[in-house]
Parts: sequence; C-alpha cells; structure tokens
Amino acid sequence: MHSDYLAHDAIGLAALVRDRQASPRELLDAAIGQAEAVNGAINAIVLHDYEAARTRAAATPAPGADTPFAGVPYLVKDLGAAVAGLPLSMGSRHYRYFVPADDSPVIARSRAAGLNIFGKTNTSEIGQMPYTEPALFGACRNPWNLDHTPGGSSGGAAAAVAAGIVPLAHASDGGGSIRIPASCCGLFGLKPSRNPVLVDLPSNGELVVQHAVSRSVRDSALLLDVTTGQTLPPGAP
Repeated sequence: MHSDYLAHDAIGLAALVRDRQASPRELLDAAIGQAEAVNGAINAIVLHDYEAARTRAAATPAPGADTPFAGVPYLVKDLGAAVAGLPLSMGSRHYRYFVPADDSPVIARSRAAGLNIFGKTNTSEIGQMPYTEPALFGACRNPWNLDHTPGGSSGGAAAAVAAGIVPLAHASDGGGSIRIPASCCGLFGLKPSRNPVLVDLPSNGELVVQHAVSRSVRDSALLLDVTTGQTLPPGAP
C-alpha cells in the first residue's frame, strides 16, 4: 500500500477507493505512516487528529460525483481556515488556545467532497513571513534539503506534500503564501481569483484566499471546482 500511496495523486487515490483496490482506512494509515516516518525531520505537521480521522475513514462512502475525493487524507494549514474542534493558532502563541466551533466554508466543502482531515500544518506566525519558523512550533524544513526553507507562509503544507504525506494540502495566499512554498518544494501552487467561499479572514478583506498546494494540476483544478461550487458542462474533462 505504501508504494501505491506515494505513486498516486489525490484523484488517483480516490480511484483506488472507487475500484476497491484500497480502503479509506488503508489510505489514512499510509498517510499517517509516512507522517510518522518523516515529520520528525521536517516539522510540517503541528497537530494530529488521527483517531477522529480513523472514525471518519470507516464511514466514508465510495467516491461519486459529489464526493470525488472520498477517502483521500488531507491536512489543513493552521492559519485562516477554521476546522471545528481543532485549535487555530495561526502560528502564534497568542492564539494557541483558540478553538473554532464551526468549519470555515472552504473546509466544509472540502469535507463534503470526501477529504479526510487528519492534522494541521505549520505556518509562519500570522502568515507574515515567506519562510516558516514560528516561535510556537519551531522551524519547518524543506524535505528536498533540510538546510533549506520550504517557504511560507504555507511551508508546512508544501513540505508535507513534497515529503509524500499527502498528495495535496490546504494552503492560503495573500502575497505569495501558496506560490512561494510551491516554488521552494517543486509543487503546483495556484492563488485563485477571489471568491466568497475562499475568503475566510475578514480583517484582510479579499487579499487572502484559501486553496491548496498539490503534486498535480488536475488535483488543484478539481479541488477548486468543488470548493467554489463550479459545475462542469457535460463531456468536460
């Protein structure tokens, strides 16, 4: 399972679940196993939610038109987008005990598409720096070279994807916070056009948008479709 997990993007992993070549629990176990193997060196994941994710995996339906990512493990950046019941520290000691009661719209739609959140990723404090070295969690390292930065502020997300923990991970971008880490880690990173679902921080107006970093362009495109509610015409790829 481990080699199969690393060989596929998120769409490919969902296809394994749909074709009954793998279960959501097997995918999650592969993701957790990879995280446990590499995270000590790169410090990409700063919060675990493994048991809740295992419970969700057991109840995951087969991928379908409304759940194209069903069973795919997912990580959320610890900045901007709220995950109900999980701390949202924004990389800051000041906010370390803030726990939102509700999912942000982009997270709710990501869950509805079948993505299974099992942890949160490192970020620069309040997303202010193009590197990821918050005092709260410590420096995140680039998996390609531990002496290098993965960029910021979505450094933990990019490091996790580059290290094979997940094929795509939530990220956010105001002045380069998706694009810089994608460049540093050899990934695809798009800052989408502004959309009400993707803007989760009123204090920043519409400067910051929520999306992802990924290994494949098609994963990024499909995630953008499902989070913004776009529908494709018949016959579209």
